[in-house]
Amino acid sequence: MRTQRPLGFLVWTLVSLGPTSLLWAQPARPARDPDAFLKQQRALEERVREELDTTAPMTREVEFDYGGWLSHYTFLWDDGVNSSRTYRQTDLRVWGRLGLEGGAHQAYARGYLSYQDWNSGDSYSGRDNDWVGMNLERGYYEFDLRNLVQFRERRYLDHNLHLKIGRDLVEWGTGYALSILLDHVAITGEYGDFELTGLIGKTPGSLNDIDRTRAGNGSSRNFTGFQLRYLGFENHKPFFYAVWQRDQKGTRYVPNWFQRFEYDSEYFGFGSRGQLVRDLLYSTEWVIQRGESYGDRRFLHTDDIYAWGFDLRLEYLPRIRTSPRFLLEYMFASGDPDRFASPTDAIGGNTEGRDNSFVGFGYRDTGLNFAPRLSNIHVWRAGASFYPFEEIELLRKMELGTNWFLYHKHHRDGAVSDPTSDQTSGYLGWEMDYYSNWRITSDLSFTIQYGLFFPGDAFSDRTTRTYLLTGLTWSF
Repeated sequence: MRTQRPLGFLVWTLVSLGPTSLLWAQPARPARDPDAFLKQQRALEERVREELDTTAPMTREVEFDYGGWLSHYTFLWDDGVNSSRTYRQTDLRVWGRLGLEGGAHQAYARGYLSYQDWNSGDSYSGRDNDWVGMNLERGYYEFDLRNLVQFRERRYLDHNLHLKIGRDLVEWGTGYALSILLDHVAITGEYGDFELTGLIGKTPGSLNDIDRTRAGNGSSRNFTGFQLRYLGFENHKPFFYAVWQRDQKGTRYVPNWFQRFEYDSEYFGFGSRGQLVRDLLYSTEWVIQRGESYGDRRFLHTDDIYAWGFDLRLEYLPRIRTSPRFLLEYMFASGDPDRFASPTDAIGGNTEGRDNSFVGFGYRDTGLNFAPRLSNIHVWRAGASFYPFEEIELLRKMELGTNWFLYHKHHRDGAVSDPTSDQTSGYLGWEMDYYSNWRITSDLSFTIQYGLFFPGDAFSDRTTRTYLLTGLTWSF
């Protein structure tokens, strides 16, 4: 049996946010954490996940790994409602992974405990501090037929069957419409050049719901679907998927009997990942959304959903000194001109006819500061990064980078996820972000991120909004 060095993290992070776009239309304190704040937290989780989920393949009969990490974040910002807010979050995660027969059978579990602390009067919910957990953040069992045959019989199987049962992130396509934590069963079969995956799952109750006006924080949604990928091309991996989402929460937490909140949707997506020419990578995804939703003050009948989204990303990685990276991306999500207060909620949502507002369950980087939800919006992104000090041993793994964003509404009269966008103009503004990621040693790394959002004509308050994050990570 081999015990791998545990991957753990001890993170000290100081964060300062300027007036950040937040999902509340009235100057009074909202009862929920706003959308932009939740997206900023998701961005931090994505950065940690990139490191944590990278594990070496298992090759021995029995292998066991374990670890944990402690993280601390401090947020400081002015959101235009309060002149300043201060929020601190301390997280403890512990995990273990067991593999049998060369990885044919794998079990993974990760627990999560968080302490959330606000300065007095700064919390959106009115509670200055709270404990969350210990909760099961990830936990699943996997079986891989190809690994089993390779371990037992020392031969490669042309076809394969893969099974996953439990709680984990599910990301289909490029993650534009579906990138979400689910308690699920996924079965993947591979035969020849085709790979087919079937999914049945539901959201954990601790996950935030997409409708922020419905009472009760938790989500209760069922997902079923399939994804087909073609593996026969050397440089391209096209895909097609269909996902059905059904809202199970209903009105049992809702005291308003003249407003229903169910949101049932279907997503049909297709696209591809791959390489166009040497060093030029791409990914693209097109999504058609259908379904039924309840609009503002609707309780007797639903509105039909006719929405769509699109994403195209190009990344150039020239093989030269300093390892530069250049990125261009365009994101689009349709909107509805008569959603007057929110692109996603029932209250303040669709008022008549079709609901054309795209509401997905995916994830994209839409900026450090503004961080809008992909609904009723065009986003253009340009970025670059490099390692300028490769010849200096101490600074050899210091990355410097920037991302620039331009934002515009799809329908100028429709709402976006920042309710302080209160003018009937399509121009939302632009943002420039800068960052440095420095791996000082194999166990110690430092990051700093700074963003400036410049609101456009869609905002009556066009004060520049700032964001600053610094972090130190110790792995053990």
